[in-house]
Amino acid sequence: MTTPLRLGIAGLGTVGVGIVRIVQNHATLLEQRAGRPVVITAVSARSKTKNRDVDLSGYDWVDDPVALAKRADVDVFVEVMGGHEGPAKHATEAAIAAGKDVVSANKALLAIHGQALAEAAEDAGQVIRFEAAVAGGIPVVKSLTEGLAGNEITRVMGVMNGSCNYILTRMEDAGLSYEAVFDEANQLGFLEADPELDVGGIDAGHKLALLSSIAFGTQVDFDAVELEGIGSVTIDDIRQAADMGYKIKLLGVAQMTGRGLEQRMSPCLVPVTSPLGQLAGGTNMVVLEGDAVSQIVLRGPGAGEGPTASAVMGDVMDIARGMRMPTFGQPAKTLRKARAARAAVPAPYYLRMRLLDKPGALAKVAHAMGEAGISIDRMRQYDHQDTTAPVLIVTHKTTRTALEEALVDFKKTGVVDGDPVAIRIEAV
Repeated sequence: MTTPLRLGIAGLGTVGVGIVRIVQNHATLLEQRAGRPVVITAVSARSKTKNRDVDLSGYDWVDDPVALAKRADVDVFVEVMGGHEGPAKHATEAAIAAGKDVVSANKALLAIHGQALAEAAEDAGQVIRFEAAVAGGIPVVKSLTEGLAGNEITRVMGVMNGSCNYILTRMEDAGLSYEAVFDEANQLGFLEADPELDVGGIDAGHKLALLSSIAFGTQVDFDAVELEGIGSVTIDDIRQAADMGYKIKLLGVAQMTGRGLEQRMSPCLVPVTSPLGQLAGGTNMVVLEGDAVSQIVLRGPGAGEGPTASAVMGDVMDIARGMRMPTFGQPAKTLRKARAARAAVPAPYYLRMRLLDKPGALAKVAHAMGEAGISIDRMRQYDHQDTTAPVLIVTHKTTRTALEEALVDFKKTGVVDGDPVAIRIEAV
């Protein structure tokens, strides 16, 4: 009789329950595809009495996830608890030390401790798989480590947080303010318990750091990711960007430059006709560019019970089939520590400001930009409001350093009311 692959699942929230349902509903299909049965032997969660609408009676209950990770009847430790410290970290380390393979949906844990965990697993002859940690049901980790393994990756970018994309889409469709849609999304349960993880770009930044490591053969370095959330995006920005042919997205971009590895998660403008520009609602999209393949676009659900559990089970099935590879696509000890580069690649920028209704105001702004070496591609001035007039400027390609110099000089002109808004325009 073929030996089954035995799973121990730590965490029975939305994703954990989704995994149980897949194993129960598709037992025959999984066995046919893996060539061996895939079974659950034990589970662990904070509450044993919580109603989860799934039958857990056939599995041993373990209160302590570390004890679950060490059980002799567990081959693969499935970690879907979340959190980058505490039980998730301790249990994952215990599983590796006990000779177990690990499948994780924990982006924060891997973005912060991924290098150390990968080295420990590879030294012990075990594997860590984490498809579910990045972009939910989209197989982007597998695409980078397997399908595009023959490419030198030149750029990774994408919308990796569905909650932020929902907020921006809803603002545009309903003409609502950021604050109104934020409250709506929070009440609907679309945001994390700490909403800043979503709207501050932290959740998506974790995902970008993991993809960067695979794409560029570098040690995962979340601390080097430039983070800017969507809290400063207004309905005026969305409308006026649309008027100029753009959409605003919380966009993650990673690329290796002559100055080092650039990793940033920030609001960007993308052409409305581009795949990213047409992405609506809570869907995720990742764009991968390589020297041989040119560009591929992956689109799909970025969260939820089914999509995330599907990604977990994809990793489980690879292990069941005997497919083993290093955590980040190459041996962890060969990953180099990259020099961080801050927005090194020049790009055009969208600038929105309010100018005082004074003679020569626009000329002073144009002069400040010229002194910083920035030229104007397009400009629009909207109707006066009281003593000020909204002005939009799209620049030609420039560096972030030059732009910041111009923004400082704007304040010295005496004609700019308040702080200008500057948003990068990303080529797609």
